[in-house]
Order: sequence, then C-alpha cells, then structure tokens
Amino acid sequence: MAQTFIPFHQVSLTDDFWRSRQQVNAEATLQAVYERFKETGRFAALDFAYRPGDPNPPHIFWDSDIAKWMEGAAYILRQGRDPALEALMDALIEKIVLHQREDGYFNTYFQQMAPDEIFRHRTQHELYCAGHLMEAAIAYAQATGKDRFLRAMCRYADCIDRVFRVERSAGFTTPGHEEIELALLRLWEATGEERYLTLARFFIDQRGTSEETEYEVNRHCYSQSHLPVREQTTAEGHAVRAVYLYTAMAKLARIDGDQALKSACEKIFENIISRRMYITGGIGSAALGEAFTVDYDLPNLTAYSESCAAIGLMLFCQQLQCMEADSRYADTIERVMYNGFLSAVSLDGTSFFYLNPLEIAPKLLKRDVSIRKGGRELPITQRQKVFSCSCCPPNIVRMMPQIGGLVYGVDDDTLYVHQYIQSEAEMDGLTVTQETAYPAAGKVILTVSGCGKRRIALRKPFWCRSLTLTQEGRPVAYIQEKGYLYVDAAPEMRLELDMAMPVALIQANPRVYENCGKAALMRGPVVYCAEGVDNGDNLKDVMLDADLAPEVQESDLYHCPTLCVNAWRRVDFDELYTAAPIALKPIRLRLIPYFAFANRGTTEMVVWMNCGSALPAKETCRTAE
Repeated sequence: MAQTFIPFHQVSLTDDFWRSRQQVNAEATLQAVYERFKETGRFAALDFAYRPGDPNPPHIFWDSDIAKWMEGAAYILRQGRDPALEALMDALIEKIVLHQREDGYFNTYFQQMAPDEIFRHRTQHELYCAGHLMEAAIAYAQATGKDRFLRAMCRYADCIDRVFRVERSAGFTTPGHEEIELALLRLWEATGEERYLTLARFFIDQRGTSEETEYEVNRHCYSQSHLPVREQTTAEGHAVRAVYLYTAMAKLARIDGDQALKSACEKIFENIISRRMYITGGIGSAALGEAFTVDYDLPNLTAYSESCAAIGLMLFCQQLQCMEADSRYADTIERVMYNGFLSAVSLDGTSFFYLNPLEIAPKLLKRDVSIRKGGRELPITQRQKVFSCSCCPPNIVRMMPQIGGLVYGVDDDTLYVHQYIQSEAEMDGLTVTQETAYPAAGKVILTVSGCGKRRIALRKPFWCRSLTLTQEGRPVAYIQEKGYLYVDAAPEMRLELDMAMPVALIQANPRVYENCGKAALMRGPVVYCAEGVDNGDNLKDVMLDADLAPEVQESDLYHCPTLCVNAWRRVDFDELYTAAPIALKPIRLRLIPYFAFANRGTTEMVVWMNCGSALPAKETCRTAE
C-alpha cells in the first residue's frame, strides 16, 4: 500500500542534534553560500548585463546553483517567515521573470553567451538547470503563497514540452544531466497539469532507446543511456545523475503503478546497497566521471563519494519507501543522514566537501599528483568555502530543512516511524511526539494520539541486535515484517522502545579488497573515524585490539559521543625492511564521529583499520617496554 511522508513543515525537530544543525543552516550556511555565489558572479548573471571581457562570465550550470539556493531559502521560509529573506527572493524572482523570453525560455548562459545554440547541445545542462528552477518555484509558492515564480516556470515547462515532445525540434531527446524528470513530476503534483506528467514520462521512457550525443567519459553509461530504463539493473555512470534519474523512475512507478519500472528501481537499489555503497552511505567511488565503477570497488583514500550523490540516494530511497514499507530504504537514509551527508558541511556551516573520502593522508599531497586522463586525484583535506563546480553547498542548504520530512509516514492502515529524531508532528488529527537522545542513545518514547484504526510501525534499525518494546513497563506484542515492528494502536498510546547501542566492530565483504583484514567501528547509526590530531601520525599502522574495551564519552561539540578503544601500533625502526621481531605498544585510540572529521585543521584520518585478528602471532612479536 502506497504511503505518504508527513511533510517537513508539519514536523518540528526538538532535539539538540538535528535542530542545532537546521539552525546553523538557516543562520550561517544560507548566508555563506549566498555571499560566495555573489562574489563569483552567479547572482549577477541574473542581471543579464555581461559583456565580453567582463569578469565572471555566466556558466552553463550557474542557474542550477542559484535555483538550489532559492529552493533551500524557500524551505527555511516555510519553517518561519523572514521578511528580509523573502524580499531578497522576490528581487531575484523579478529578475528571472524580467529576462524570461516570450516563449517561456530562461537560461542565463545561453541567452547571454550562445543564443543561437539553445536546445542544441545535450551535454550543456539546460534541462538540468530548468528542473532546479521549477523545484525552487514550487517550494517558494508553497512557502509564501506567491505564484509569480511558479507561473513563470510553468511557461518554461510548456516551452520545453512543445520543443521536445510535440515538435521534436530540439537537437537531442533526453537531457545529458537528469533532474528535470523529477521536477516535472513535482510540477504536475503542484499544478495538476497533465502535460507535465506526460513530459516527465516521455523523458524517462526515451532514455536509452536511441543513439544520442554522449560525453567522452564512459560514453552511454555515464548518462545512464546504455539501456532503456526498465532494462537497467545496476547503478551506472555519474552517480548524481543516476540517483536523480532513479528517484524520478521510482516516483513515476508509484504514480503509474508501473511494475516493470518498480522492479528496475528495486534491482538498482539492491545493487547499490549490496555492492556499490560505502559504509558511510557514500556512492560513486571514481573521480573519473564522478561515477559508479564495478562491484565492490570502494577505495578509501581516493573515494569520490560526492555530497550531491548522498543527497540523491536519500531522495531515491524515500520514493521507494513510498511504494513499500521495507526498512532497508529507511536504513539507507539513516546511514547517509548521519554520515555521508553531514560530513559534507563543516560544524560551523560555512565550508564544504564536494568529495567525502574515508581516509586522509596529508603527506601524500606532497608527491607528484599531476592528474592524467584516467588518473585518481587525492581529495582535499579541508572543506572549502566555494567550488568552481559548486553544486553541493546549495544542495545542503535545501536538504537540511527537509530532514523532518523523512521521519514519519502514513497510509490508510499504519503510522510509520522511519527515523528516530526527537520531534513533534501533526497531520489530519494525528499527533506524534517522539522523545529521544538519538543517535547518542537508543531509547525512544513515542506518544501518539488520533491514530484511529491505524497500526503503529516502528523501524528496527539495521544496526540493532537487541531491543525491548513496552507500554507502562509491560511488554508490548508486535509483529515484525520487513524490518518494522507492527503494534495495534489505541486512541492514546505511549510506547517505549529501548535499543541496545553497543560499539560494533564492522567488517566489509572480502571482495572489497581495500578493506581485507580491516574493520571499522560504529555505534548505532554513526560511523567513527580516527584522526591524527588525537592519535599521532601514521594511523594506517594502528591495529585494533580484539578486546576493544570501548569507552563512550559525551561530547557537547558533536551532540554525539566520542569513543576510546584498545589498539596497538608498532614502534618505529630505522630500517626500510626488517626480519627482526616486531615491537608493539598498546594505546588507547580516540575516535570521533565520521561526520565531524577535518574540523580541527589538516590531519590524518582513517575509518578502516587493521583489526586484532591481523596481529602477528605472539611468538613472532614482542611488546615494547
């Protein structure tokens, strides 16, 4: 049975963990990204005043950067009106409307830099930019009730429909960078205009059915055009483009009841989570093409794991969750939320990672790292204020306010608790209050009223091995199905879910050859890492003890505990190679949440470490005095 999520603006987050991050996003990140975009000429491009020789010529993807920032601002406005921010948005919208062509077309690059080449180049991001503008317009109309921007983008969608579907007069059939497919589906939901649904279906159905202009990198796989969408079974090509497409496919499958499309989405999802996803929820391991590669290719030092791809994976999983209550979708969202998504932004909210590696070795940056075609570049060691390709910062701005919309779902029969975040929600007479210190602790108190005849379904997280579910101290009967605990609801209920949250030693599949003989540490949904600033250099030499003796330490800085565990490291010696007995010294290794790495200056970082079983046999080693 299809379910809907309680929208983010009807869910108030009241915890220290996510509420504080949403506040930082609204108060610091939004402004930081705006200032960087202003400095680099992105917002000036809306003035249509560029002349040859001027600095900061408009770029093909700048409209998408602006649009995502505007969408994020709209979501923040929906959580609380801000006259100054609203006035800024209105001024930007006025410029867009002023410079929109009579036929509905709008693009700051092509109208100023290449007016004779409109809709001729598949690889130039026109439809990608259009899609993000449409989503921003929808968000602003819903936040403020003002529809000027939305009406303008409907005219743009009408133009695209006429050129691509009706006349077939464009120089290509499907966009090289997907996004408009999802935007059109949202536009159809917002307006009820059937041709937007028809156009979204057209773009999805046409992909991979005919020869089109392709990028040099990985050719047809790069833009997911290697097969018709219903025949695709593995995640291929540019990871961000891929998950944007898969999200639209899943949404359309639900709308149309298309079982073939649903099956393709399920197979692709299974391929991602079982063979092509990092422990942090990151996807797209290769720098070349920012792409998926082959099964189990998950390098740590050169991990690409783009921030936008992590966001796209959450969106894909949410659409799958709407079709079926399977905890694997919410589990994956949770894995991304607490790890690969949060790592993309600094704790102060003003700088960002485009890539999210699982290992940093600053000394290797001193070697010759000139990049050849096909080479692998080492990720930067510190987050930056802005990038030349700056898609990730505004994507974070727009995703952070929506976290509350991932928490609860409803259908005719059931209230679903997908994520454990202290919060209050209300929809159609149903009220839900959740009290928890998650992810610092695994106890959740859920108070529900107005549930009617619905059941309550609580997710058993992927990391949870032991739990109790009680009401007023007495065990509650439940049925477990696909990772959810189903409880018969009463008019008023107060449930206590207590999930044991020990420190867990995680091993990768043996086919992930970079992690053979290694282990990572998790506590609850949070992946941990070790940094040199706490533990000294050469972290690759650290070996976790079989007896971790973990100590969980509170941390106000992260609103999530840090860990200390038993480990070993070798005593340094002068020779390059030796046959002498190896001297080991015991240490207490300090670990912090992965999402918080690289906030204290340039330093080494590792997630995967040698584990106790890899220690030399006792007869061949000695302990340092």
